[in-house]
Amino acid sequence: MKKLVPIILAAAFALPANAAAIAQLKAFVAGSKTLSASFTQVVSAKNKREEASGQLEISRPGKFRWEYAKPYEQLIVGDGKRLWIYDKELAQVTSKSLDAALGSSPAALLAGSNAIERDYNLKEAGSQDGLEWLSAAPKKSENTFQAIRMGFRANTLVTMELNDSFGNTTLIRFADLKKNPALAPSRFTFTPPKGVDVISD
Repeated sequence: MKKLVPIILAAAFALPANAAAIAQLKAFVAGSKTLSASFTQVVSAKNKREEASGQLEISRPGKFRWEYAKPYEQLIVGDGKRLWIYDKELAQVTSKSLDAALGSSPAALLAGSNAIERDYNLKEAGSQDGLEWLSAAPKKSENTFQAIRMGFRANTLVTMELNDSFGNTTLIRFADLKKNPALAPSRFTFTPPKGVDVISD
C-alpha cells in the first residue's frame, strides 16, 4: 500500500485561550514565521492501521521539513520552489513543482502565503474533548483531502483529522511546539543522495 504522508504542521497562537478556532488559525497564518514540533500520526483504512511519528519544521512562506522516524524513514522537504520526498527504504526520491504539489492541500493552508479562505471553506465546528474545532472543506474537487478538522487548546493546534478521497482517515497529534525558533536555511534544502532513483516532473 502506498505510504500516506499528509503534509501538515502546528503552531502556538497569541489569542485568548477561548478564542474561536478560525480566529486562532488566521492569527497563526498572519504571525508565525517559523515553527518546530514533534508529531504522531495514525492512518486508518478499512482493513489497515498505520502509525508513524517524527519531527517537523517550517519557515514561511513555503519552506518546510517533515522527517518521519518510525516505522520507516522518510524525509519531505519544501525548498520554496520544489517539493522533495525521499524514501530511504525504497532508495527513491520524488521531486515536484512546489506550487503543483501543494495546490490547496493542508500544507498550503498552513505553510503557504495566505491561501486559507481562497482555497477552503472554513466553519466553526464547536467544542469537543476539551478542544475548539474548525472544519475546512476544499473548494476544488480535485483536492486529495475531502475534509479537514483542526482542534485547538490554549491557543495551540493540538490535533488534525483528514479524510481523503481514498477512504482513509489520518489523525495527527502535535507536541513540543516551538513558535518562531531559529532554523538554519540548510534545513530546507535537499540534494538527492548518490545512487537513488529520482522521479521528477
